[in-house]
Amino acid sequence: MSGMFDQVAAGYDRTNTVLSVGNDKFWRAATTRAVDPRPGQRILDVAAGTGASSVALARRGAAVVAADFSPGMIAEGERRYGPRSRGGGIPNLSFVQADATELPFEDGWFDTVTMSFGLRNVHDPRKALRELLRVTRPGGRLVICEFSHPPSKAFRGLYRFYNDRVLPVVAKAVSSNAEAYDYLNESIRDWPDQRTLSAWIREAGWTDVAYRNLSMGIVALHRASKPR
Repeated sequence: MSGMFDQVAAGYDRTNTVLSVGNDKFWRAATTRAVDPRPGQRILDVAAGTGASSVALARRGAAVVAADFSPGMIAEGERRYGPRSRGGGIPNLSFVQADATELPFEDGWFDTVTMSFGLRNVHDPRKALRELLRVTRPGGRLVICEFSHPPSKAFRGLYRFYNDRVLPVVAKAVSSNAEAYDYLNESIRDWPDQRTLSAWIREAGWTDVAYRNLSMGIVALHRASKPR
């Protein structure tokens, strides 16, 4: 699957903005507020893609590791934001190629771990949630932003119409790999709802699990803590 993301890396962020009708920026800002990055903190951003979400965290002064399993995404992120990028990059941001189910970090290393729109792409999401717990310090926090299911039946119908009929047409016009966005549609449709994902997070060992809907439930922002 990483090859599919490698192919769309260069235009990934632009395509997401078009397909989400600009909502991706709102979702990213909400995630940043939930993470609440501060100077001196260590933050792991898993499934970071090109690092767009990581940059917002690093600019608040936290030391951020942007991890992704796609070498193409990592290369694009380093090209944009690494030390060799125009302007010298962002000093407290680093990129690492990593699998969410086998993270190359010590136990309890990070103050906060976050993951945006990537958990449903992991072959074993429950294992990934346990691995995120492992690398988080006691008392540390988890923030996951992921597609979900609108609770309103009427709006859910409109949303499904957009995903099934409109999104494929737009994806063909703006993406270098429209088939990748056919997968996107399928993965969103098959992903569990808000309560089910919350239950998975609890089962992994996290506490204080909560979520709130964004954009009428198209996306849900999940939060939790590691027991002290």
